[in-house]
Amino acid sequence: MAQILIVEDEPGIASFVTKGLRAAGHQPTAVTTGADALTHARTGGYDLMVLDIGLPDVDGFEVLRQLRGEGSALPVIILTARTSVDDTVAALEGGADDYMAKPFRFEELLARVRLRLRQDVVPGETTTLAAGPLSLDLRTRRASVEGREIDLSAREFALLETFLTHPGQVLSREQLLSRVWGYDFDPGSNVVDVYVRYLRRKIGAEHVVTVRGMGYRLVDPRA
Repeated sequence: MAQILIVEDEPGIASFVTKGLRAAGHQPTAVTTGADALTHARTGGYDLMVLDIGLPDVDGFEVLRQLRGEGSALPVIILTARTSVDDTVAALEGGADDYMAKPFRFEELLARVRLRLRQDVVPGETTTLAAGPLSLDLRTRRASVEGREIDLSAREFALLETFLTHPGQVLSREQLLSRVWGYDFDPGSNVVDVYVRYLRRKIGAEHVVTVRGMGYRLVDPRA
C-alpha cells in the first residue's frame, strides 16, 4: 500500500482520484493548495504525488521547483488541463516524472501510478505474478501465456493483475469494479463482463471461469 499525495483544488476530481486509488489498495491524502502540498511532501511520508498545475495560491510548477530544489526525489505525476507542448516540456524539464492531461481515464492514471511506484523496486524483489501458464511482469507490464507474450490494454492488465493476486478466489463483479475501475458503486452496466470476455480472448477462456450468481474465478485448467 502506497501513501499518495493528491494536490487538486477541484473537489469532484479530487474525490474521484481519491476513491479510485483507495479502491486500488493505496492510501491517498488530498490537499487543495500548493502550500499544503509542500508541507505534506516535506514530511517524507509519501511515496508519490499527483499534482495539479492550476492551484489557488502557487501553481504546480512552483511546488515542483521548490521540491526539486530541496533535493526531493518524490515521484510526481502532473495532472492538468494545460495541454500545450510548452507546458508539457516545462513540467518534465522541471522534474516531473509523468504528465497527464485532463480529461483523463482513471485506469490510465492508475497504470502510471503503478509504473512510477515500481521504478523504485529493490533489486531482486519479486515483480512477477504467475499462476499456471499465466505470467505478469509488473515492472515491464508484460503478460504472457505459456511463454507467449500477449498485448493487454491498461484495463485488461489491471483485471488480470487482480485475478493473479487472488488465484482460485471467486471475485464478485462489485469487487472487480472497485479494484479495477475504482467504483464504490455498481453503475448498472455490464463493463466487468465485457472486459472479462476481452481478457478471455487473449489468455484463453479456460483460465477464467464463471461462478453463477457469484462472479469469476481464475483457475489453472491443467490442475
